[in-house]
Amino acid sequence: MEIEIIEMGEMKGAFILKNSSPAMANALRRTMLTDIPKMAIDKVEFHLGPIMKDDKEYESVTPLFDEIVAHRLGMIPVPTDYELFTYQKDCVCGGEGCPSCTIMYSLNKIGPCTVLSGDMIPLGNPDLAVKDQFIPIAELTGGQAVLIYATAVMGIAKDHAKWQAAFGVGYKYLPKISVDEKRAGEPDTLKCIKVCAKHVFEVKNGKLKVKDPLNCAMCRECETVSRGAVTVEADDTNFYFKYETDGSLTAKQILDKAMEILSKQSAESFAHMGEEV
Repeated sequence: MEIEIIEMGEMKGAFILKNSSPAMANALRRTMLTDIPKMAIDKVEFHLGPIMKDDKEYESVTPLFDEIVAHRLGMIPVPTDYELFTYQKDCVCGGEGCPSCTIMYSLNKIGPCTVLSGDMIPLGNPDLAVKDQFIPIAELTGGQAVLIYATAVMGIAKDHAKWQAAFGVGYKYLPKISVDEKRAGEPDTLKCIKVCAKHVFEVKNGKLKVKDPLNCAMCRECETVSRGAVTVEADDTNFYFKYETDGSLTAKQILDKAMEILSKQSAESFAHMGEEV
C-alpha cells in the first residue's frame, strides 16, 4: 500500500491510495471521519446574575438559550497539539483536568455587539487561540452581556460530532481511460471533447488525448459517442481521495494520524490472531 499526495494544504487534501483494496480504502475513510482525536469544548459555565463594568450593570443574558450557545461553542474548531494534550482518561491528573488534558477559555463581552469565536481568550497559552476568529456565536443588544468559561478536552467523532476533524471525506476508484490510437482522430472520437463535462480530454495534433484522468466521473458518455474508441474502467486497487478539515488539525496531520491508527489496529489484530492460533 502506497500513498501519492496530489494536494496537501492547510485545510484541504487529496491523495491516491495505491496497491490497496476497497476494504482498506473504506477503513481509511471511516478512520478519518470518526477516529481522529481532537480538542473541542465539552463543558461550558455561564455566569448568572448581573455583570458590572465601568460602574454600569449589564444583564447576563443573550437572545439564545444557554444550551444553544453551548452547542455553538462546542462546534468551534479548537487548535489541537498531540505533543501538548492527551485524553483525560489517560492523563496523570486522573481526569480531574490539568494543562495536559484541558484548555480553558474565557468569553467576556458586553452589548451591543456580535459575539465571535475570536472573543474566546485561552487562559495560559496564547497560541491556543481559535484560528477562525469570525464564527458568530450570539448577538447582544444594549444592556446585555455574557461571561462564560469553557473547557476543551480531547475526544473522537464516534462519541460526538464536535470532535470530528475531517469532513467531506470521499474516494472513488481511479479511472483507467484508454484511447484507440488508430481511431483517435476520427470525428466520432473527437466528439468526446464536447460531451465530457469534466474536461478529461484534449486534442493534440488532431488526435484525442487523455488530459486529466482524475477528473473523470466515469459516466462513460465518451464510450458511447466514440463507438468504443475510448474505454473507461474502474481500477479497484487504486483510489482517489479528497477531504477537508475544520481547522483544528491540518490535512497532513489528519492523514498521518489516520494511517497511524490503522497501522496500530492492524498490528493488534495480527497479534490477537497469533494468540488464538
